[in-house]
Amino acid sequence: MFEKKLDALRRNGLLREITDRAGRQGPSIFVNGENLLNFSSNDYLGLAANGKLIEAAAAAARRYGAGAGAARLLSGGTLLHHELERQAASFTGYEAAVLFNSGYHANTGAIPALAGPECTIFSDELNHASIIDGCRLSKAKTVIFRHADTGHLEELLLAERPKSERAFIITESVFSMDGDIAPLDGIFNLAARHGADLYVDDAHAVGVLGGGRGSLAHFGLAAGNDKKNNSGPSIVQMCTFSKALGSYGAFVAAGREVIEWLKNTARTFIFSTALPPSAAGASLAAMGILGSAEGSSLVGKLHANRQALQEGLAKAGFEGFFPQERDCSPDSVRSPIVPVLLNGVEEAMLASRRLFDAGFYVPAIRPPTVKSPRLRLQVTAAHSKSDMDSLIATLQSMQPLSSKKRVPVKGGGGNAK
Repeated sequence: MFEKKLDALRRNGLLREITDRAGRQGPSIFVNGENLLNFSSNDYLGLAANGKLIEAAAAAARRYGAGAGAARLLSGGTLLHHELERQAASFTGYEAAVLFNSGYHANTGAIPALAGPECTIFSDELNHASIIDGCRLSKAKTVIFRHADTGHLEELLLAERPKSERAFIITESVFSMDGDIAPLDGIFNLAARHGADLYVDDAHAVGVLGGGRGSLAHFGLAAGNDKKNNSGPSIVQMCTFSKALGSYGAFVAAGREVIEWLKNTARTFIFSTALPPSAAGASLAAMGILGSAEGSSLVGKLHANRQALQEGLAKAGFEGFFPQERDCSPDSVRSPIVPVLLNGVEEAMLASRRLFDAGFYVPAIRPPTVKSPRLRLQVTAAHSKSDMDSLIATLQSMQPLSSKKRVPVKGGGGNAK
């Protein structure tokens, strides 16, 4: 039935194949019998294999069982789920939070519940696929603004905001394919000026920015703004446990009224079996680490490693995709995502294969995930200096395979639409 379409993907170098690990996630992994240095993981703080998380997951499974057995509104929740929501709200500075089974579930459940046909959504053009799907499911009018372009966003707000009863501006804080940081301070000011609310996908920012507390802390924005108190637009924050926190699942944090509404209307919450207790236990342990001196040390190590990788690539003659005009970090902190743009799908695939042969796991990122094929290097706190030095030396030895020196083009790359 799909033979011709699969053949077309294969001919164009776009056929995906699953490669499974034979061991734990970490700075090195076993794939196809090979021990490879891993630069493709979202496990930014190296917590996925942390002993405290593993023990917490095991203890939760022993006490509460392997599976939840039902949705949260039935009998699927445990005291761990309740405590995790309480700590997630406290950690992000909100009144309340609600758990979802993944970031995808959160965005495709929360966005349609919060924004209906009476609403206009203003969405960054490089937002993640889960945001795009959430906007489509909402039936709200969706207006796309150029990536991280506050000037264009204001033009659209002036033209479209008066036509709708309500408005949401939706953006990722750290964009998963380019690694750049959204200008949240400017977006927040525009939301306040034009009477819009703000929905921030913090999946790649929690555990990374703001000392680990996410993008709102990074920019000094108050999480629980209450429009009834005239303190600015309300902000809804979506965070995941599956990246820097090393576990699985997600949560949406907001004012108590918003969270109660989501519990009653978000379809991916209502109609999904709850997270397994082991995931809730591991996430609680991860939040405990992140709020401690150990967590602060890991966040510091992550940023030191990121800086070392960027500087090493620059010295080796590689031009990573570091768009200065879109680097909106107030203290020049960068995300752990370092894209190296290449000259087409064939070169990206060849570079990935050559890295694999040299002992590195760096899958090529291709359309439709991005418009511009690339290697997406992801550094973690668990990488050593020698890991990064080896990667840089190997990339340099692969010349003339190199990233193209180019002036960043707004709207280039990003997630598929």
